[in-house]
Amino acid sequence: MANTQETLRERARILLEDGTLDYLIGWEAGRFEGQTTPLIIRTVADVDRLIYNEYCVHLLAKYPLADKTTKKIGVVVRGCDARGINLALKDGQIERDRLYLLGIPCQGMKDAQTGEELKKCRECTHRNPVVYDELLGDLLEQSAVADRFAEVNRIESLSADERYDYWADVFSRCIRCKACRDVCPTCTCKECFTDQAAKGWQGKETSLAENQNYGITRMFHSGERCLECGECERVCPKGLPLMQLNRKVIKDVHELFGEYIAGIDDCTPSPLDHYQLDDVEEFM
Repeated sequence: MANTQETLRERARILLEDGTLDYLIGWEAGRFEGQTTPLIIRTVADVDRLIYNEYCVHLLAKYPLADKTTKKIGVVVRGCDARGINLALKDGQIERDRLYLLGIPCQGMKDAQTGEELKKCRECTHRNPVVYDELLGDLLEQSAVADRFAEVNRIESLSADERYDYWADVFSRCIRCKACRDVCPTCTCKECFTDQAAKGWQGKETSLAENQNYGITRMFHSGERCLECGECERVCPKGLPLMQLNRKVIKDVHELFGEYIAGIDDCTPSPLDHYQLDDVEEFM
């Protein structure tokens, strides 16, 4: 990864010097060993702050969306970041000609505390960026991924009462910090339903019912658009198994409409946002 880091710095320096980019979004070292944090570089003098190593855990796809100017933005993208960018493009959140994507094939990121590969990376189905302007490094052969619906199948096999008790236990531990929402690349509403207290959609009470309303409504808002990046689970301070909910929706969509991979490109319609007049409705 050291060679990739040096190549990244070299390209960043050139792209900033020649005016191709107004700024670049990448990562820098944090305060502690193995810790990283997202970084925005605006000047050549800061290029050496850029790093790329096995601890660059943060997804960068959501950061460019806050810029509503016409500035040219560089973004370092791996498979998950690139799919997030495609989703933003399809949703009309940003224009493609404002982005310059530096693609990096990703071998997986590690937990700074344990040194083990992150769960979200073990389950990754797209280690190579699916969209980029430059590729820094050689494309990787995608390794086999264990059945990502195994946990969903296990929960589905429980009785209705057992399933309710399972999710009641999960949501009873939620503190509604909204970290999952803030980090999720599918959550791009200018005002979230959870912040519209005057509408009565989401109460401020910390209770099981309100926690369930938050978690389940947010899951359906993401729906089949979930990239399976696992960021929601990674940032959850209570360690809630949020991807089990997301994958339940994805599994149902696959069974009802055929396999669909969110963010694989910026043009393929998702199953739940279009229809055909000759669709067969079996219930009619």
